[in-house]
Amino acid sequence: MWQRSVCVGLLALALGYLCLLGPELPHSALRHFSASLLGGLRRARSLEGRMVAAWQAAIVRPARGWARVAVGVNACVDVVLSGVKLLEALGLEPGDGKNHAVLNSRQDLKEAFAHFMEKGAAAERFFSDAESFHHIARTASEYPGAQLYVGGNAALIGQKLATNPDLKILLCGPVGPKLHELLDDNVVVPPESMQERDEFHLILEYQAGEEWGQVRAPNANRFIFSHDLSNGALNMLEVFVSSLDEFQPDLVVLSGLHMMEGQSKEMRQRRLMEAVASISDIPTDIPIHLELASMTDQDFMSNIMHQQVFPLVNSIGLNEQELLFLTQSASGPHASLASWSGVPDVGAVSDILFWILKEHGKTADRASDLTRIHFHTLAYHILVTVDGYWGNQVAAVAAGARAAGTQACATESIDTSKVFLKAPLEFVTSQIEAPSKISVNPDEPVVHWHREGISFHFTPVLVCKDPVRTVGLGDAISAEGLLYSEVYPQ
Repeated sequence: MWQRSVCVGLLALALGYLCLLGPELPHSALRHFSASLLGGLRRARSLEGRMVAAWQAAIVRPARGWARVAVGVNACVDVVLSGVKLLEALGLEPGDGKNHAVLNSRQDLKEAFAHFMEKGAAAERFFSDAESFHHIARTASEYPGAQLYVGGNAALIGQKLATNPDLKILLCGPVGPKLHELLDDNVVVPPESMQERDEFHLILEYQAGEEWGQVRAPNANRFIFSHDLSNGALNMLEVFVSSLDEFQPDLVVLSGLHMMEGQSKEMRQRRLMEAVASISDIPTDIPIHLELASMTDQDFMSNIMHQQVFPLVNSIGLNEQELLFLTQSASGPHASLASWSGVPDVGAVSDILFWILKEHGKTADRASDLTRIHFHTLAYHILVTVDGYWGNQVAAVAAGARAAGTQACATESIDTSKVFLKAPLEFVTSQIEAPSKISVNPDEPVVHWHREGISFHFTPVLVCKDPVRTVGLGDAISAEGLLYSEVYPQ
């Protein structure tokens, strides 16, 4: 690092000296030397620093921004602590990992945590035993160093948007006294949305390289579980939709459908149909963003896609686990891929995103409102839009990447000494069709390509070396991307 600083200083001194000698040098020679030295200064600046500077220049407010955003319907209090330390405090010994769609016991918790820690993948599960869960939750909340935060995708997105003083935020969800205390003053909670007890979610974090028995985490991430009946039944959905008439939002953000996985299949199916009916009541001139989250039931995911949820929303936010699960549930492109190996292949990701908008997005002959997908993974983001419906997406994807770098490291702005580049700077845009090869210039880190009336905006992410907090990162990314997005009037 110090060598680079010395080089920059020497180059700057040389440039200043040339300027002093300027009258005695031919103009062309001065211009040549100045250009060479400025080029050297640019090269001497770190690749990460160049990307940050380019993002800053690209992140501009949309011509028509939002003034009022309504967010619902999952909300809770997150108890955040070390997963390994909690399991040790519960007296659980390390062992082999195993995936469980629903956690029925401490043994299931131990196996599922080890399974996802070994992969370095985020996951969220329902814990079916209420008494056992409440004991675990009490142990977690009383553990030294445990921290309590606003939780639930909807509440996290609302909290992130509320940091903008120009925005008025409505939050509907099961809001108990502790959560209400934690919320930003700029967040309005309808009285009907308040309840006597908080819903608690346990966020078990692990760091890159952390070990538990034979398991070693390849990167930092978290495992989430809860026994959350209010959010699981989407109890506040009807309250949320009925409150929109008075609040008059410019944008609706919806999340929490994944919480229904803890319900019986019959209950889940009935509630999903009721949710579709409620969402259909939202005026069509108000854009709706749906934030997805970790799911395990392919039939349920298929129902969300096909039973009119996707066509009712304008925008979707999701990560690499959710994207792969989605294509597996509907036999889409690359559905045979069991899991991503390392950084998800950009071409394969692009194929799946393209397929979603082609199969479920808005076209001249399809009654669908879906025109935008914000995909985020640790190393990069892609914003995909049907042409003619969204603007300012260069700024939006850059703002999402900036949010990832600042929130993970808990810094006001990106500290280039605390982040590193993990994304490929060269990739192909498809693994199915004749691809284009893309090279990313750090001085222009947002790259753009087209495919049959659909636009792709890609940017790398600067990954935090020692993340302070990973929970809610995807929600912050989606919120920031939405903040800088503009929907065109149709």
